[in-house]
Amino acid sequence: MTAKPQLIVKGRKFDQVLEGARIVFMRDGFERASVDDIAREAGVSKATLYAYFPDKRLLFLEIASAECRRQAADAESDIDRDAPIDVVLRVAAQRITAFMLSDFGQRIFRIAVAESENFPAVAHEFYHSGPKLVKDRIAEALRCATERGELVIDDIPFAAAQFAQLCKVDIQDRVIFTPQPCCTKADTTRVIEGAVSMFMARYGAKT
Repeated sequence: MTAKPQLIVKGRKFDQVLEGARIVFMRDGFERASVDDIAREAGVSKATLYAYFPDKRLLFLEIASAECRRQAADAESDIDRDAPIDVVLRVAAQRITAFMLSDFGQRIFRIAVAESENFPAVAHEFYHSGPKLVKDRIAEALRCATERGELVIDDIPFAAAQFAQLCKVDIQDRVIFTPQPCCTKADTTRVIEGAVSMFMARYGAKT
């Protein structure tokens, strides 16, 4: 499977192929996932699979980016841009931690890191459709709040990156290095509230 990404096509079994591949990639990882297993799980022939995705890497990128975009869209739909910024940030933090702790979030992160040297496009796609997209959405919320006078921020992209990192404090390391399950609801609540409080203490407009 070596064709270039621009050869991707869609058809009536496109979503069926994606779901089958998603199951196999999450179960076996990128390298161990075989085309035969993906086709079997999807209930299609190898010829059909190749017609949609001539490259296994392209198939993985499609799954990773689609899921990250879906997560970002769901998070955005939950956010009321007219709400106070601390409320907006709390919802964003809840979404970030939930994705980080989800089975998909953990597996896609591990695969992206594992393949980053031999297949940097995986890590690149994960970053731009996941972490970067999240930071861009947070930056937009911060920009609106700054215009309303709720926040005082000189470097909005940097502040958005800071908040995203605050949401990972302790949790990310425990997800990566400790046996599952790693975090309780109390753990995540402590991180979320700490992230919002620290961010508001630094950037909240002083009355």
